[in-house]
Amino acid sequence: MERGIDLPRHGFGGAPIGNLYDAVAGETARATIDAAWENGVRLYDTAPHYGLGLSERRMGAALAGRSGYLLSTKVGRLLRPKTSGDGRGEQPPPAEARLAEARSAEARAGGRDEQGFDVPAELERVWDFSPDGVRTSLAESLARLGLPAVDIAFIHDPDDHVDQAIAEAYPALAELRAEGQVRAVGVGMNQWQAPLRFVQETDVDVVMLAGRYTLLDQSGLPLLEECVRRGVKVLAAGVFNSGILATHEPSGTYDYAPAPAELLEKAKRIARICDRHGVTLPQAAMAFPLRHPAVTTIVVGARAPEEVVRNAGLWSRPVPEELWEDLRAAGFLTTDS
Repeated sequence: MERGIDLPRHGFGGAPIGNLYDAVAGETARATIDAAWENGVRLYDTAPHYGLGLSERRMGAALAGRSGYLLSTKVGRLLRPKTSGDGRGEQPPPAEARLAEARSAEARAGGRDEQGFDVPAELERVWDFSPDGVRTSLAESLARLGLPAVDIAFIHDPDDHVDQAIAEAYPALAELRAEGQVRAVGVGMNQWQAPLRFVQETDVDVVMLAGRYTLLDQSGLPLLEECVRRGVKVLAAGVFNSGILATHEPSGTYDYAPAPAELLEKAKRIARICDRHGVTLPQAAMAFPLRHPAVTTIVVGARAPEEVVRNAGLWSRPVPEELWEDLRAAGFLTTDS
């Protein structure tokens, strides 16, 4: 039995407008959100982590005065004035650790955030999955957003805090849900094993799974199957695996690090099969997760209006069933995908 909240097929991911990798001008960030709205996107996702609150501030300002949309943010990281001498604060979860390490020396030298966002390192992230931490995080997010409420609150990246997040953070969010302060609660991670525990041990409504059900990585399939059995909705994020699938000629990053040669070659082979069916690689990357019955929504970030327009144009085009059959026959998709 499905539970909770009705979700649209397409969502806007707020990490890029929080200056992920490189700075985005404020007017460009606003125009990007406006483009998403104009192209029918009605779910907007953000987090304190994204640009040390910058994404939340920009998102709230752009959505102010609008209605008929869903907004999600996340708990687990409190933003506090930097106290440590090197600005390192808490370390990022595994999927982001390599990017953080690669940027650390440069960030320390320039006083910039070390966890992949081009913002001043005036604040640090402090892990806190306690009940008080959850309530404080949500209250501070609402202040940055300048909005009275969010629809969905995700427990964010509790990779090293799973037991506490299940025992303390989830019950606190469940209380907020019962009080009507949020409509749905969930967990958002770059791995599938810990979210599986949440689905089995709690009453989460939703899961945001980043990068683990894509053309290159279908390892999250056991989680999706359990979500189907329990009526938990899945939002698939990271559909481009952080960049490698974002263009028809694969390049860039895979899971926040330079893409290995073997994965680049695999993506190129997938793109060649897409060519035979008149489909681009990013078009297939966005269409693929939605084929699974657990996945209600894909969440795609953008840093410029033209990226939104391009993506919306691609996801509106049908993808022939024969493409998936050929990808499965070539061994790129599991038999259950």
